[in-house]
Amino acid sequence: MIVKIMKPAGNSFPVVNYNDKKIKKEEGELTLMKNFPSFIDKESNKHQVRNYFRAISIGNKKVLKPQFHAMISTKFREHSKKELTKIAENFMDEMGYGNQPFTVVFHADSHNNHVHIVSTRVDKTTGRKINDSFEKLKSQEALNKALAKINNLKPDEELEKLLNYKMSNFSQLEILLERSGFVMIENKKSENDFDILKNGVRQKTINGNNLKFEKIKNDIRKNQIKAILIKYKELHSNKVFKVEDVRKLKSVFGDERANNLQDLKKKIEFECELQNTMRKQFGIDIVFHHNDPHQPFEYTLIDHKSGKVYKGSEILAMHHLFEFTTETIDKKLFGVLKDYNINNQEAKTSLLNFFNSKTTKVKLSDFMLFENRNRKDLETYRIIQNEVRDFIKNTKDAEERKESISIIKNEGGKFYAVHEKQHFIGELSTLIGEKETQIYADLQKKGNKNSEILEAVDELIFELMKSSGTAKNPAENELKRRKKKRK
Repeated sequence: MIVKIMKPAGNSFPVVNYNDKKIKKEEGELTLMKNFPSFIDKESNKHQVRNYFRAISIGNKKVLKPQFHAMISTKFREHSKKELTKIAENFMDEMGYGNQPFTVVFHADSHNNHVHIVSTRVDKTTGRKINDSFEKLKSQEALNKALAKINNLKPDEELEKLLNYKMSNFSQLEILLERSGFVMIENKKSENDFDILKNGVRQKTINGNNLKFEKIKNDIRKNQIKAILIKYKELHSNKVFKVEDVRKLKSVFGDERANNLQDLKKKIEFECELQNTMRKQFGIDIVFHHNDPHQPFEYTLIDHKSGKVYKGSEILAMHHLFEFTTETIDKKLFGVLKDYNINNQEAKTSLLNFFNSKTTKVKLSDFMLFENRNRKDLETYRIIQNEVRDFIKNTKDAEERKESISIIKNEGGKFYAVHEKQHFIGELSTLIGEKETQIYADLQKKGNKNSEILEAVDELIFELMKSSGTAKNPAENELKRRKKKRK
């Protein structure tokens, strides 16, 4: 999760207008208004909100740019609308804006869920400017504290837990901290001290002489981990591929030049499905070591269950465990693929064919898509369900929706819906019902227009509701039927 403090703006409060446009386009939603008078609420128009901000700010003529604007973004859909709104509220408390009027607008118009927070830098009680010294650093601290309230785990508590892990050398400590979002740097004032930071904020200073390392001997856990790795190697792909991150280079040099730069300047990682499964299911984190741009020569294994860090070869030789390939994928695309809900091989193959049909530049391999049984929350699922139906109906904004929704048919003749914005793939019959999907299939064969297809579907839904005496979506009945079958 990241926070960004935008540049201050004048007393016209332009971001109020920006958010209002997003809301009208149904690309944003006002989720919180706090500390406004009773006559200004969620039903108030943008002029009333903006004028109230102005009324507070105009009393201090020294503050030429009173607009406070922050953006908090999570990775993909990791945090929901409700969670982000709560984080934003706690964030404003920590930033010293807890008693100020502010709005929170949720946006889901990009790959990452995010919120925009707007307030005034002029204190509504005193008329003085709210202290903005070291604001960017302060915002990172505020976000850390806001997240701690939500997750019930403070960074300092997490750090103390990590420092008590058993490991054999300083390098393993650095790897452990880095994988948990911490960075260790030399303290400039003391030669043997090290500062540990999270999101640029110092959490603790430790003395190198106080660090204790020991080689782990006669450890039963090693054999347990080895047995797990051997078993799951047969169930999940052990093919390792390269993941390249050129986003920083592109921001500096532009797209074309960044792509032509040598591999040595690109940020490189190595990934495989077996590694991903170990991390998600067992808390076993495997870290490959390599000299860019060459293949890994060693790996470290972090076992969060027992709180131990191992040299990989102590568990199992790397060449016995992994198969290294020369294939490469862009990190941004890889992150998107990992977020898709891939429940089985059929869904994986359908999604793979879909992406490979979209571009001739990069061909994805089967082992680059990982199994991911995480379900979308109910609210997101309902949004997907409704948007898929609207897409089939092909009413307003059809061209825009075509960029994010596709109905595909796999080799077995089964229809799948792919929602690129929500990173979702699912059987069409689960979303709109089996009978409705059959009508869609039949009318597709006849070459009917989408509007005619859904008219027929809507007619059937009406008849079903009338005969059953319920207003429930038939797709919900279909889901219930499938759950009973599984039991």
